[in-house]
Amino acid sequence: MSNFKRDGRAYSLLTKQLQERCGVMLPRTAINELSIKNVPRLVIGAPHGRSGKTTFTLGLLRAFAQQGIAVQPFKKGPDYIDASWHTAAAGCICRNLDSFFMRKQEICSSVRNQSLEKNITIIEGAMGLYDGLDLQGSSSTAEIAKVTRSPVLLVVDATRMTRSIAAMVMGYQHFDPDVQIVGVVLNKVAQARHEKMAREAIEEFCKIPVVGAIPKDVNLCIPDRHLGLVTNREMPETDKLLDYLADVISKHVDLPQVLALARSAPELPQFGETLILNLANYKPENKALTPKIGIIQDAAFSFYYPENLEALKSMGADVIPINALLDSQLPEDLDGLYIGGGFPEVFAAELEGNKLLRGEIRRAGEEGLPIYAECGGLMYLGRSILTPSRNFEMVGLLPFDTQMETKPQGHGYTIMKANSDQLWFDEETEIKGHEFHNSRLINLALDIKFGLTVKRGHGIDGLHDGISYKNVFGAYNHIHALGCPEWAERMVKLATIYNQTRRS
Repeated sequence: MSNFKRDGRAYSLLTKQLQERCGVMLPRTAINELSIKNVPRLVIGAPHGRSGKTTFTLGLLRAFAQQGIAVQPFKKGPDYIDASWHTAAAGCICRNLDSFFMRKQEICSSVRNQSLEKNITIIEGAMGLYDGLDLQGSSSTAEIAKVTRSPVLLVVDATRMTRSIAAMVMGYQHFDPDVQIVGVVLNKVAQARHEKMAREAIEEFCKIPVVGAIPKDVNLCIPDRHLGLVTNREMPETDKLLDYLADVISKHVDLPQVLALARSAPELPQFGETLILNLANYKPENKALTPKIGIIQDAAFSFYYPENLEALKSMGADVIPINALLDSQLPEDLDGLYIGGGFPEVFAAELEGNKLLRGEIRRAGEEGLPIYAECGGLMYLGRSILTPSRNFEMVGLLPFDTQMETKPQGHGYTIMKANSDQLWFDEETEIKGHEFHNSRLINLALDIKFGLTVKRGHGIDGLHDGISYKNVFGAYNHIHALGCPEWAERMVKLATIYNQTRRS
């Protein structure tokens, strides 16, 4: 593997661990072949949310990275914020795995492709291990574990429990025989006696190892906001916090045993042709033309799936980063603009202050520039954002104002049907996505055109989503390119048409 070639210490560490666990010394080539053929991996699950999965996962990722062990992070579900923290911790782009809008072949191919040059893959779950959309547990962490045949490491909040933890873990072991729980991490352990009783009960009755016991620590947390954790871009001491988490995990968790459990994973399932392969093999219609698509990426707009940006590039686009907080103008000869989600309400004063860029975006949209905006991007394109403190002027390209609320106005998976009043999807196309917003649109123009009909979710008004104006499309709905590949193809096509029109 690439990291072993650069770091002999990491290679020696892992081979020693393998020898201790397996009783045999493997040559370097054997480790390389094993890593490629059989991805060492673990799903980090928990009995319930707030058990400490994320802080444990971040510390584990950073601890491995510090030892020169290449680790590939994944996050279960449509989560942008946790994924950004994973990326910072591991020094490697985190990917999302979601069985609601990704097929089994996309999930397994993503794990395989992203793990090729890594020594271990860590998949952090969401909510409780078996919590899903229905009685069958669809779209749960357990489903991802079963689809990828990944062993599960269970993080348990040990507060006010000792022997009872074994009964709880045993229930999780036997609830679904296709889910393999291979170890436990005890979190929020009070004292040595507490740890000893819980550890002995689990190992005696559940017959699986306790690989770590993390003590109670008020510093083992990341600040929250209404949509989840604060983004790592907003934390000036991100690396200091991640290093602290890594120190705690290195001290209280048996990392060699975690590696050994990951290497117990069977071979990944293989399926037929995937959308990942299709995107990689896409050939643009006009090979001589490379449309330029701007991506607004900054502290205010940071919610992007890497697959979405990669899909645009695979289809022939040149992706240009833009900072809505600092850049005073759009790049020259821009053929399209993509504005993702984020927290424009938090940075509303800075966005309002950049009047020059707001004016350029408004003029470009009026002149026909294809613009695709999701959630925070939709809010930015409106007339204003109304917060409890004051109102802030935004781009003013779309005829509405955004009112911030204290509770979520839309939260969860979505299913949308494309209407005829838009250019971005074929009519009647069913689009699976997700939404999570504490805002609602008010003062909408009477003649506004909606491009999507809500079949599941809330959208803008419970019935519609996707405001369509000229070549502009803004929706609360977030999509993933592997679940909606036609989106990237259509964006590149519209950008190409705009380029040709502008040149003629």
